[in-house]
Amino acid sequence: MTVAAPAEAHAHALRLQGVGRRFGALQALRDVTMEVAVGERRAILGPNGAGKTTLFNVVAGDYLPTSGTVDLFGADVTRLPPHRRTRLGLSRTYQSSLLFMGLTVAQSLFLAIRGVQRGRFDPRRPPADDPGRVRSEEIANLVHLGDVFRTSVGSLSHGQQRQLELGMALAGNPRLLMLDEPAAGLSRGERTLLTGLLRDLPREITVILVEHDMDVALAAADRVTVMHEGTIIVEGTPDEIQANATVQDIYLGHAVGAQRG
Repeated sequence: MTVAAPAEAHAHALRLQGVGRRFGALQALRDVTMEVAVGERRAILGPNGAGKTTLFNVVAGDYLPTSGTVDLFGADVTRLPPHRRTRLGLSRTYQSSLLFMGLTVAQSLFLAIRGVQRGRFDPRRPPADDPGRVRSEEIANLVHLGDVFRTSVGSLSHGQQRQLELGMALAGNPRLLMLDEPAAGLSRGERTLLTGLLRDLPREITVILVEHDMDVALAAADRVTVMHEGTIIVEGTPDEIQANATVQDIYLGHAVGAQRG
């Protein structure tokens, strides 16, 4: 498949048009159309079963859509496998931890960096001045893990492990960073720290987060998309979403019926 023009020529990091995904008789996504601008922080909200993670998996290439198109930085990636999307600048985290508990923070970040480089299967031990080692420390400091850089992952708190997952997702210098429930299981203080980290990321990185915690989503996002039963119900600024009666109905468990698009 031919890759389109460079990202700099496009105002949108992500464009979905009429995306649907069916699993047998279950229509998990239906006619999802949305655009996310380059540099934007977008939150995708919705109750359990709304289709948020399925949408993420379609964007990442883990699932192919049964209808519609996915455009990443001007390139049609609808049928591209995940590793091809990674090369275009997409990186993501998952709800379930994929960390190796026996490694240190330093080793985890270094391996994440090497994993996206040429020669990543080189068996030789890297020298002390290897650029990947330097970059590992930079990322650790960025996600507030500099003081536990030599600590084993298994000794970290749950919040620190989430910070490490964010750091590893940043290892490939992504242009689009997708975070799936990054605040899951975090304490109030850890959620505040995470929100600050997300807001402080460089603006050349577009961030999309799927989140069940409305407080985190509204604090971290420029714009919010709310899903219900596989479709988009409403989009707007955090203030608009917080005041929206339909959103309140969804989170209180009321039927939205005719209000659904």
